[in-house]
Amino acid sequence: MQKARNALTPDSLALLQAVASTGSFAAAARLLDLVPSALTYRVRQIEDALDVLLFDRSSRQARITPAGAELLRASEHLLEEIDAVANRVKRVATGWESQLTIAADGVISRPVLMELTEAFFALDPPTRVRIRDETLAGTLEALTSGHADLAIGVVLQPTTVAGVQNKPLGALNFVYAVAPHHPLAALQGLISDDVLRQHRAVAVADSVQRGRGLTVNLLGGQDVFTVPTMQAKLEAQLRGLGGGFVPEPMARPYVETGRLIVKTVGRMARQGRMSYAWRTRGEPGDVGRGLSWWLEQLERPKTRTALLERHHAA
Repeated sequence: MQKARNALTPDSLALLQAVASTGSFAAAARLLDLVPSALTYRVRQIEDALDVLLFDRSSRQARITPAGAELLRASEHLLEEIDAVANRVKRVATGWESQLTIAADGVISRPVLMELTEAFFALDPPTRVRIRDETLAGTLEALTSGHADLAIGVVLQPTTVAGVQNKPLGALNFVYAVAPHHPLAALQGLISDDVLRQHRAVAVADSVQRGRGLTVNLLGGQDVFTVPTMQAKLEAQLRGLGGGFVPEPMARPYVETGRLIVKTVGRMARQGRMSYAWRTRGEPGDVGRGLSWWLEQLERPKTRTALLERHHAA
């Protein structure tokens, strides 16, 4: 006797659907161009393999049993999945990636990133998309380690890693900001490093997995509150838990409403020169159709600006 999983083939499921829809073995045999005895034999083989009765044969009609009805409900989903997999494989063979992973630094606009993803999905590609939240050196490392295909918001100049290409994304200005109830908010004029050192700094942890991560604008001996994301850093500073540099576009609406105060400090304000980088499969232009679409969007100045500037939904 064959095993249950061997009995449930697409052909056998289609055969059972034919019997159920026509209501008789004879009608199903005509529909499938089979000899009635051959169809009946095949149904019996399936029932034996499953050790259940799928059709009640006590009358002239082939009435489906509850077990048979459950099998057919599940088989509709299975057959749809098989068709979907076949279509997916066919489309992947045309140059689409099965999965595209994008590493995005915390300074990159999530609303704009979601808008781009929405436009990509509108193409109905066979490519699954995965977005990784990264910070500082971890953004580039995700790419060079093979865990991402595209990195947006790279702060380091990619080294001569084989198969990695990069282009400028744009400049991102940072401001030193504190909550209005923070002690530094009441100080006038330029704030020296000695004064800053007396107050807690909020820092985002570098997501790099190997080696030492980057530390930016932290003073020796200063108390540091480390958080996992730029959004968490902004939230901490809004609550007065510390001060620090944040991207000006992210801070802008809070500065305009008075929830953050921008202070002038002795150390130079950061201006990040951001870039984006991607991995190729050989020659510089050898990329899949999914990655090619994303690179086309990043060629547009408005898209690059929006990824750095527009952090709040319109």
